[in-house]
Amino acid sequence: MSDKTTNGKLKKVLVFLAVLLFWTGVWQGVFMLVGKEILVVSPAQVAGKMLVLVRESYFWQSIGMTFLRISTGYISGVLLGTLCAVLTVAVPFLKTLLYPLISLVKATPVASFIILALVWIKKDGVPVFITFLIVFPIIWANVSEAVVNTDKGLLEMAKAFSLSRLSIVKNIYIHSVLPYFAAGCTTAIGLAWKAGVAAEVIAMPRSSVGYNLYRSKINIETADLFAWTIVVIVLSVILERFIVFLLGKIKREAK
Repeated sequence: MSDKTTNGKLKKVLVFLAVLLFWTGVWQGVFMLVGKEILVVSPAQVAGKMLVLVRESYFWQSIGMTFLRISTGYISGVLLGTLCAVLTVAVPFLKTLLYPLISLVKATPVASFIILALVWIKKDGVPVFITFLIVFPIIWANVSEAVVNTDKGLLEMAKAFSLSRLSIVKNIYIHSVLPYFAAGCTTAIGLAWKAGVAAEVIAMPRSSVGYNLYRSKINIETADLFAWTIVVIVLSVILERFIVFLLGKIKREAK
C-alpha cells in the first residue's frame, strides 16, 4: 500500500472523527440548554447505557432477531422484485395487470399496511412482510427500467452474430441491469431497515429492537430510548456499507 493511499485513508478517519466530535458537542449543548433529562440525555449517559446493554443477552438476541426478520423481507423483495421485473418486461400484459397493485403499494402509508398486516398475519411476521413491501417496488422499478433501456444496438449485433440467449443475458443484459440493480438495492436497504423497525414498534414482537424502543418510551427511559435509536442507526449504516461493498465486488467480477 502506497504512502498516498495510507495518508488518504488516515485523512478520511480524521475527518470522520472531527465531524463526530462536532455533533457530539452539539448534542451536549442541546442537553445543557434543555436541562431536562426526561427530554434529552447527555452523550455520556447514553454511552453508559450502551455499556450496560452490550453485556445483556437480550440485547444481542433482539438485534439478531430484528436482523433476521428484516434480512428475510429484504432478500425476498430483491429476488421477487427482480423476477417480476423480468416477467413484466417480457410479457407487457403482466405489467398492465400488476402496475395498479404496485402503484397502490407505493402510495399507501407504511403505518396502514402495518395495521392491516396485524390482522392478517402473526406479529412476528409483520416486519418481514412490511420490509418486503418496501423493497419490492423499488427493485421492480429499477430492474424494469434497466432492461427496457438496454442498448438496442448491442442486441441487434448479438442477433446478427447469432449469439445464444444465455450469452446475450450474460454479456449484455446483466451489464446493463447491474448499475440500476445496485442503486435499487442500496436505496432499499435504508428504507427497509426503517420500515422494519417501525413495524416492530407497532407489532411489538418479543426479542426485537422495535419492542425495546417502544418499552423505553412507555417507561420514560430516555437514555434507553436514545441508546436503542443509536443501535438502529449504526446497524442501518453497517448494512448499507455491506450491501455497497458486496454489489461493488459483484460488478467488478462481472466486467
